[in-house]
Amino acid sequence: MSRAQRLLDLIQLLRRHRRAVAGAVLAEELGVSLRTIYRDVETLKAQGAHIEGEAGLGYVLRPGFMLPPLMFSEEEIEALVLGSRWVSERADDLLGNAARNVLAKIGAVLPDDLKCGIETSGLLIGPGAPILARDGELAAIRQAIRSEHKLQVAYADEKGQATERTIWPIALAFYDSVRVLVGWCELRAGYRHFRIDRIARFDCTAERYPRRRARLLKEWHAVEGVPEQ
Repeated sequence: MSRAQRLLDLIQLLRRHRRAVAGAVLAEELGVSLRTIYRDVETLKAQGAHIEGEAGLGYVLRPGFMLPPLMFSEEEIEALVLGSRWVSERADDLLGNAARNVLAKIGAVLPDDLKCGIETSGLLIGPGAPILARDGELAAIRQAIRSEHKLQVAYADEKGQATERTIWPIALAFYDSVRVLVGWCELRAGYRHFRIDRIARFDCTAERYPRRRARLLKEWHAVEGVPEQ
């Protein structure tokens, strides 16, 4: 276990105890020596942790502290790296750039031993089929989802039949080779799924749809039997 990981585990352990906990108990739960606990407590205090108590009496962590460089465990960092790499490769350009920026910001505040995990991670994203969608449109669709505005859409189904629809956009689903817009369709009076590459034209309107997106999304999960993420 790296020292950074050990300090994070100590913080998390202290958070679980509302009352003072003996150093010996902390040492046993973390599998380290009592001397190490004393040293790590002093290190955390020096970095701003409001830990009360002393050797022989026990320690308690007061609320409101989170050590920025130790926000993530090694597994959490690997999850962030893998997720960011997937977004960089399989989402649109704007989201891809945002994912790389997030990873760079996280790396800037991590201690050296954890930062190395970002730079040398062995979790890779394999190549996939080209995605049939126009990246420039996704940013506008995402904005409509965030602002809860209706979309006017010219759409062709799998048989090529064209329709004009008014949609309440609530989510975007990213698959390996396609992107799908989830929304309430006024034409069909129900939830429908629209492949982005089959949208011939769309316009973001100034009209907000009448229900909150969070409620619609929850309802869609229930209607379609899709587990909430």
